[in-house]
Amino acid sequence: MEKFKTYFLMVGLTLLFIWFGGLIGGQSGMVIAFLIAAGMNFYAYYYSDKHVLAHYHAQPVDESSHPRLYRIVHDLTRKAGLPMPKLYIVPDPVPNAFATGRNYEHAAVAVTQGLLDLLDDEELAGVIAHELSHVKHYDILIGTVAATIAGAISMLANFGLFFGGDDRERNPIVTLALMIIMPLAATVIQMSISRSREFEADKGAALITGHPEWLQRALSKLDNYARRGAVVHDADPATAHMFIVNPFSGLGGQVANLFRTHPTTEERIERLEEIKYQLRSN
Repeated sequence: MEKFKTYFLMVGLTLLFIWFGGLIGGQSGMVIAFLIAAGMNFYAYYYSDKHVLAHYHAQPVDESSHPRLYRIVHDLTRKAGLPMPKLYIVPDPVPNAFATGRNYEHAAVAVTQGLLDLLDDEELAGVIAHELSHVKHYDILIGTVAATIAGAISMLANFGLFFGGDDRERNPIVTLALMIIMPLAATVIQMSISRSREFEADKGAALITGHPEWLQRALSKLDNYARRGAVVHDADPATAHMFIVNPFSGLGGQVANLFRTHPTTEERIERLEEIKYQLRSN
């Protein structure tokens, strides 16, 4: 079911992109949009994980080089019913983590050195379980495709401004409206997907570990650290949704809050408190 929902959303976003191509350039615009979407989805599906790991200079590790991390991940994958993912460490002092990969067999979990230094074993387990929950529900693939399509729609809108078809499409008011409304709609879709799936991953982590308080403590520590204004080196807005906490969350501002990729830490901790109560009641 999770795989079906993932592919359904991928197709829906692709159709949105093709429809937008039709608004910009008619039938030829739809054909061009389809070709662009096909190429970008192919790249996102097969190579996005390698791209993001390379971007953050993630280094592969194993049991011999990092036994603590390996032990925690190995134990949690057994509980989650998942194969062991590849493990990476990002050489950055800012605590954070992300997962990537198109399916169970090609999954990778990356943590920063700062995360390993900041959290104890229980808190680290809560974070890892959160990332494994993303893997289990194919969230990384969805997030990657959503970000790809959102960026492509913005690109197509700019293309349409200069190369629109008939007079109606060349109307600057119509074109400017499309340039603003459609990219904004695509971005809102991307953000809403990210936010809802963060809640689900938090819930999944609580169920995997059986201890929602582990992730609660971890999120509190990560939020306190982020308030210092520290940002992961080479942080990219296009990949911000992949991290357990938005790498730009410490920068603040009303605009940042409007388009944030994650729910607030307070909201997430409150949801986990509800789950904690439910687990204790059962």
